[in-house]
Amino acid sequence: MPPLKPYSADLTYSYAPGVFPSLELMRVAPQRALRLLLSERAQGEGVEKLRQVCREHGVREEIADKALRRISSKDNCFAAVVFEKWQAELDATRPHVVLHHPMDEGNLGTIQRTLLGLDLRDIAVIRPAADAFDPKVVRATMGALFSLRLKQYDSFEAYRAEYPDHALYPFMLDGSVLLEEAVSSVQSPYALVFGNEGSGLPASFAQLGQAVRIPHNNEIDSLNLSIAVGIGAYAFVHAGKKEA
Repeated sequence: MPPLKPYSADLTYSYAPGVFPSLELMRVAPQRALRLLLSERAQGEGVEKLRQVCREHGVREEIADKALRRISSKDNCFAAVVFEKWQAELDATRPHVVLHHPMDEGNLGTIQRTLLGLDLRDIAVIRPAADAFDPKVVRATMGALFSLRLKQYDSFEAYRAEYPDHALYPFMLDGSVLLEEAVSSVQSPYALVFGNEGSGLPASFAQLGQAVRIPHNNEIDSLNLSIAVGIGAYAFVHAGKKEA
């Protein structure tokens, strides 16, 4: 088989570093798995389970300590599955979360894991943004990526052209109402829109839908993006369950 390359966005494959993310990949999408990379030091119940399921699906196993160090930049990554990248299509009938220019890899990964826990499985990422398939992001999702429908767009307009019927709830200060008020009359299907970690959303987004703000005291200037997404998404999901 051809040698594996250091990860870059233009590759057709990526890496799921770590035993747990690799197991999630093999549980949810084994058809995407290409190779299993193991450290000579890999051992334990999780490793053996991963080896077994890879054998069951015909995934080649190889010892690759150097590759694992390169992928994770750490000496304690004992396994990774190489997988094919894909572009999902969002469910037009379900709520969406739109991330406009998220640049922090840890945030992007944590957001995916949080949204999966809330059963919000449709995510649009607007470029420029952190690469959703970067191994650092995949690791931060703890395998949640493989259970989500995530699509990357080159502009918000491209997303909106595909899903014009979703009611937009941009999280921002301009023209906004408090989160509690916003969730009191949610239109469905809806899309929660969150901006960049530093700059937030452009002011023009206040004209596209009902702008929402999460209240907090004056001791901080803003909430971390992944925290804001978690709070906002929980409130909307909980409001929907009440209506049901």
